Amino acid sequence: MGTDRPYRWHGDGESPAREVELRPYRIGRCTVSNREFAAFIDATGYATEAERYGWSFVFHLFLPDDFPDTRAVAATPWWRQVFGADWAHPDGPQSDVEDRWDHPVVHTSWDDAQAYCKWAGMRLPTEAEWECAARGGLVQKRFVWGDEFSPGGQTMCNIFEGRFPVENTAEDGYVGTAPVDAFPANGFGLRNMAGNVWEWCNDWFHPTFHRSGSRTDPEGPLTGEARVMRGGSYLCHDSYCDRYRVSARSSNAPESSSGNLGFRVAGDPSAKLHEGVGSS
Repeated sequence: MGTDRPYRWHGDGESPAREVELRPYRIGRCTVSNREFAAFIDATGYATEAERYGWSFVFHLFLPDDFPDTRAVAATPWWRQVFGADWAHPDGPQSDVEDRWDHPVVHTSWDDAQAYCKWAGMRLPTEAEWECAARGGLVQKRFVWGDEFSPGGQTMCNIFEGRFPVENTAEDGYVGTAPVDAFPANGFGLRNMAGNVWEWCNDWFHPTFHRSGSRTDPEGPLTGEARVMRGGSYLCHDSYCDRYRVSARSSNAPESSSGNLGFRVAGDPSAKLHEGVGSS
């Protein structure tokens, strides 16, 4: 896992490339969908952190022209604080998931993902498990599918195409999220390990811990301030965030949520999933 190739985000700590040994495990073929998350909500009555806080972050282009002014994130002003945005209202209170049941659930914090996994009898993947799964049997390739971004002209993932952050040409077919089973599967039959939505991992984030940490079933440091996210999202663009590369990593506070952040489940080989979980 990792890479020795040059990369833009030096603080992310992608290097060095290193061999890691993992125990057998299971991982969801797809990220958890709105339909699957709704089953969890119906069964438990759980309220997500975005629902409890009353707001979450929505990408500015998804808000109607007449939407009231909202506070923007200073360093990334395309993210707007929208009251009433949550997993069931991904673009704000005027939206719903009725036409997105097969899309990945978003506006889910790390804590929300943990609650879902506990209900499902699963867990979040470690960062090493996630990267092994994403590589699909390929060795040290730049992308989940190989080194060429669009082999034979074929679109392989859902990212931002056009002029970020003001114009998305949607050449990949989607402006926002795509269905969880969209785009070609990787060598292990997994979908959307690049783009679409960021995926929470179990590990605390640290830029250098892995350089001296265990190479057998590594799980990251014991404490931290942010949890690992992997895979990039539909808002990644080469001019700004090319973290849809398979070795790329990022992080966020565990209570954070946004319209491009979801998760997939993992577990031990004997783990029994609720019907449909992780396989939409």
